Amino acid sequence: MSRTLKEIQKMIKEDHIEMVDFKMTDIAGRWRHLSIPAKRLTESTMEHGIGFDGSNYGYAPVENSDMVFVPILDSAMIDPYAEVKTLSMIGDVRVIEHPDNRPFDQYPRNVAKRALEYMKETGIADEMLIGPEYEFYIFDQVDFQTCPEASGYSIHARQAAFSSGNEDNNHGYVLRNGAGYHASLPMDINHDLRSRMCMTMEEWGIDVKYHHHEVGGCGQMEIEVELGDMLTMADNTMTTKYIIKNEAARAGMTATFMPKPMAGEAGNGMHVHMLLKKEGKPVFYDEKGYAQLSDTALYFIGGLLRHARSLCGITNPSTNSYKRLVPGFEAPVTIGYAMANRSAVVRIPAYAKTPDTKRFELRNPDATCNPYYACSAILMAGLDGIKNRIDPHAEGWGPYDFNLFTLSEEEKKKIAGLPASLEEALQALEEDHDYLTAGGVFPQRLLDVHIARCRKEAGLIARQPHPQEFELYYDL
Repeated sequence: MSRTLKEIQKMIKEDHIEMVDFKMTDIAGRWRHLSIPAKRLTESTMEHGIGFDGSNYGYAPVENSDMVFVPILDSAMIDPYAEVKTLSMIGDVRVIEHPDNRPFDQYPRNVAKRALEYMKETGIADEMLIGPEYEFYIFDQVDFQTCPEASGYSIHARQAAFSSGNEDNNHGYVLRNGAGYHASLPMDINHDLRSRMCMTMEEWGIDVKYHHHEVGGCGQMEIEVELGDMLTMADNTMTTKYIIKNEAARAGMTATFMPKPMAGEAGNGMHVHMLLKKEGKPVFYDEKGYAQLSDTALYFIGGLLRHARSLCGITNPSTNSYKRLVPGFEAPVTIGYAMANRSAVVRIPAYAKTPDTKRFELRNPDATCNPYYACSAILMAGLDGIKNRIDPHAEGWGPYDFNLFTLSEEEKKKIAGLPASLEEALQALEEDHDYLTAGGVFPQRLLDVHIARCRKEAGLIARQPHPQEFELYYDL
């Protein structure tokens, strides 16, 4: 599909659209937006863009913070959450220069596009397909505050076992802690809400594979989508989060992708399935290889595992991420790979047996990441593994065809682990990032400001007294 401006203007007229909304991604991975009257979408908009101050989006300063947003017409969709009929578009960002504006190299979509160009330049592949798994919680209500004199949060979820004593709207159908996986009606009270989310995703052009209740008994959900090209799927991740949050709000509820919103319950990951193709043919398949993977696929895994600790600085960029990456909740904590083993950071699904579907998944990422940066970093780590022929077996990273969580403490010490904190991950990223800057994919200034931003957030949280500290230390 390649829409023209005339086609979009015709759509605006026929559908009686009054506003056009432009959605842009900031450094943290949040959508920001601005709107114009529909009649102002002209040839000038496409040629010169919409001006804005890029310094407020969190990127590293450039010589001129005045930037322009240039809409992508193919992304145009009627926004179902706007009261005034609104056409929504994403786009690209350029820095204003004379005579021609240049792409802003720190903007997430531009980083992802450059990563794909670099992949093609290596000759290794010309297409990367990915498939994220979206895990999230739906709560009835959440209250929180962080003030000098008070700090805390409260979660309300009527389907949870901890709500069984409430008199209001309680019919006895509750889910025990950790017992939510594939729960059925009437316990799965958000089944229809998830269906509405999926139907809206389909209308937006996102192919849904399935949805179901996840392990977390107090309202954890999962929606999985079909594989697609990396840039499109990063776009779709932004759209999916937008749809899920707005559908929940429309239903009078609230959705969160926080990795660990509830202590003692399963955390939210965003596992990323991936495979490479060249000239339409799969690169990762070899009938005789381990788990039917080619040497190229294993080298890609080798790159992921060698750079796993620094990757976490981009794929898991929040302090809350490391409350999820702990033993006992099907979240990976050790650096290794295996067939059909959910305790390994790289898992090779046993059900993907054909050449076109042969793939593996990286299990540590979560949705607090910027999806464009995360997918680009994953690709760059894998390409580095292929270029340097990093053999994961020779490096001692597996295959671990057993449950890593059942190892003795002495055996566990022999296996390298993922970072235990955001600071550890950022330190690893500072020390190991040449694979990211290769080919000019990740600008050094972007990495510097990303690390500084995440460190600032970690410091803010470290200085805030925690309610648990009152329980442990108040009476000492």
